[in-house]
Amino acid sequence: MEKFPMTRAGHTALETELKTLKSIERPAVIQAIAEARELGDLKENAEYHSAREKQGFIEGRIKELEGVLGLAEVIDPTTLSGTIKFGAKVELVDEDTDEEKTWQIVGEHEANIEAGLLNVKSPLARALIGKDEGDSVEVRTPGGLRSYEVLSIAYK
Repeated sequence: MEKFPMTRAGHTALETELKTLKSIERPAVIQAIAEARELGDLKENAEYHSAREKQGFIEGRIKELEGVLGLAEVIDPTTLSGTIKFGAKVELVDEDTDEEKTWQIVGEHEANIEAGLLNVKSPLARALIGKDEGDSVEVRTPGGLRSYEVLSIAYK
């Protein structure tokens, strides 16, 4: 089975979501189903069907999270140094627009572009792995070829 690399913060966030689903969301939807059943005819009961649909989503997400957490390999970036690898916080500058961005390379289950968390399997992350400060990187994106310079690498 393939292990999923993950930072401690990502692992903790998934554990928290799982705990919330099991202790708050699941009991709430079970209560909603029970209340909807009391309303009578289930064939035309929108509340019942909505609650059952939500229950299916919650149970599916619980199974998914349990599987991911069971195969998680937690990596502590603070123990790493040197060239870019998993867990690195990388400051880049777009060589065409001079726009600076900071990304942290994380596992696919904790990636969040808006939060600056870059999936280790993304084209940019794959291009960055093994690079050092001052190196240039070319990445093929849907918008065309982009060039970046690595300004700094940190492991926090």
